[in-house]
Amino acid sequence: MTGGMDGHAEDRGRVFQTSGDQHINEHHHYGGDGPEPSGPDSVRRPAVGRPPVVLRDRSEVMERLRVSVEAGRGGEVYVLYGMGGSGKTAVACTLFQEVAREQGRVALWVNGADRASLRGGMLAVAADRGAGDGELLAARNGLRPAADLVWRYLDRSAEPWLLVLDNADEPEILRDGSWLRTSPRGIVVVTTRRAAARWWPGAELQHIGVLPREDAALVLRDLAPHSGTTEQAARIADRLGRLPLALTLAGGFLSHQVLDPWTMDAYGHHLDGDQRVQLIDRGADALSEADPRHLVGLTWQLTLDTFEARGLPEAPALLRLLARFAAEPLPLALLNHEDIDSVLPRARTETALRALLDQSLSELVDVVGMRCVQSHGVLLDSVSAATPAELIPTLDAAAVRLLDAAVPGVPDAGPHEPRLRLLVPHALALLRRVGEPSAAADALDVATRLSVALHRTGDYLSAWETSRTAADLAQRLLGADDRKVLAARSRAGRALFRLGRFAEAEPLLRGVRTTQEGLFGAGDPDTLDTSYGLQLVLANLGRREESVALLSATVAGRRSALGPAHPLTLRARASLLEMLPAAEVVTEEDGALLSLPSECDRLLGSEHTVTLGAGHNHAWALYLLGRFDEADSEIRLVTETYVRRFGPEYPIVLAARQLFSRTRAALGHVDEAIEVMTDVVARRERGLGPEHPFTAAGRRLLDTYRSGR
Repeated sequence: MTGGMDGHAEDRGRVFQTSGDQHINEHHHYGGDGPEPSGPDSVRRPAVGRPPVVLRDRSEVMERLRVSVEAGRGGEVYVLYGMGGSGKTAVACTLFQEVAREQGRVALWVNGADRASLRGGMLAVAADRGAGDGELLAARNGLRPAADLVWRYLDRSAEPWLLVLDNADEPEILRDGSWLRTSPRGIVVVTTRRAAARWWPGAELQHIGVLPREDAALVLRDLAPHSGTTEQAARIADRLGRLPLALTLAGGFLSHQVLDPWTMDAYGHHLDGDQRVQLIDRGADALSEADPRHLVGLTWQLTLDTFEARGLPEAPALLRLLARFAAEPLPLALLNHEDIDSVLPRARTETALRALLDQSLSELVDVVGMRCVQSHGVLLDSVSAATPAELIPTLDAAAVRLLDAAVPGVPDAGPHEPRLRLLVPHALALLRRVGEPSAAADALDVATRLSVALHRTGDYLSAWETSRTAADLAQRLLGADDRKVLAARSRAGRALFRLGRFAEAEPLLRGVRTTQEGLFGAGDPDTLDTSYGLQLVLANLGRREESVALLSATVAGRRSALGPAHPLTLRARASLLEMLPAAEVVTEEDGALLSLPSECDRLLGSEHTVTLGAGHNHAWALYLLGRFDEADSEIRLVTETYVRRFGPEYPIVLAARQLFSRTRAALGHVDEAIEVMTDVVARRERGLGPEHPFTAAGRRLLDTYRSGR
């Protein structure tokens, strides 16, 4: 073919030319492909769902932003970052409205959620600032740089301006198109979930978090003033984590009810149900098109979908795992463990966590010197509710194993360990989440062992709350007579004893022991553990004969079930040194009981807690026998070791020092005894409280010394 083209085409037509016969059918459809790409309806009004009635709190950030838009200011970028639903857009909207109403600036609003919205909005800004139709068409068709056109007109603007780039959660879009710049003619405010400073070079970053309690309550009262008091609103606000989006939805729900309006207390009651997230989202406007950003059940799904689309499935997997725990600081060390591999590769945990931090889905916090990760409760509830059912068993099993690895395998007496208390809300949250009996049993095992660890570091209140609540939560799946539920209740009774609440501990332990004895037998190790705890309570209630009889039976039972060398058997025998009268302690076990400390030393080692306890009680027996010099020497050594191991405030240390004061007084050193007991009583008042029975007993002993002097 040597000739030129014989035809020409117009508009969307095409020319086909061939040297042979061709049959071509071509159909042109005009108007059927949807509208041409266009911008927003307006850039002079904020495109927001429900602006706040009154912007609560935020006074500090608003003051900084107001200063930035004063006459003569320009060339600055402010980035408002925070988790979805934290109210970033509300802050920007309030500033926008103030500028549009009161300032001599043009206020411009662009949705930066995606490339199309950003591009269309920014070109609409250029049109607003004077760009011609030809220039805009060329930019839309890619014939000239769109961002350059926009910023050319922003730089030339006759009026100063405020430009808000809302929902800029993908700063890569801003960077790739060079859409975010500065100009001496205006101020840029960006709202985003992306917290990393590397995305915002040269900008001033401002975190937008949850509201203070008082302001959160006012948000509810602004929307639903007749639904309850300010205090009731504050309680609901606490339940919602004081997250502005959740507060707005809750207030909207309460204010729109007609047939059967709920009070705030009624709303709070319904929040206890399984449909918590769905209840919150019922506050959305039913007649408006659903916007995922305006629903707590969907707003974070946008980010999770982005993770999946970008080949980072480990980030949603990690967030689903975090959603099995509580909305409290979680030690990072718990996540750095091989047992996380069943959920996501351990080597990818760091990358996944950084992604969550960058998207403001989680934050790093420092608690008692420990680095922790924390996520908002409504977020975790939302993620948990949306987790596919087939993933839940794997997530629960991994969460239990990670907690299990963080709790001491065999808890021992020791100084206060704040890390243990950090684990409590997560152990209990996991028990609330699990739905299978086997998972509940495993989680209860960990929670009970955590309670034991807290008990043995002297944190008796946390130990009681943990074991009691864990038993209640697990009972719904395992039943009241389950072995592990009963063991947890037994630990709760032991903690009540240490708290000095003998009248509550006695019926609890007696009831548990009766049930255990009926189900498992009197010689079962669990029954014997409860028996040991019960005899302590009985002794302090003045029922000494009953206590000694139960303790003797416990010694015999443990010797049979566990063996004579088991630490629990030796511990029970050591208690006989304290409980038996002087005349009986000499003859007990044919006189072998008085040599128990050396036996423990041989079997367990000199530093073992049971060995130290045997020495402590042996010194008491020597004191009762009137062998004051020997008792004084032994309890002095025990006390020194206790202080070195546990610190001066530990309850066992104070008990040993009380005995030391007795031996000093018996040897004629009354002034020294008074000095020791004065310090013991002061420390017990601080640690146990002035009304605790042990504090009162110490005070009575001190009075005896003083009156005898």
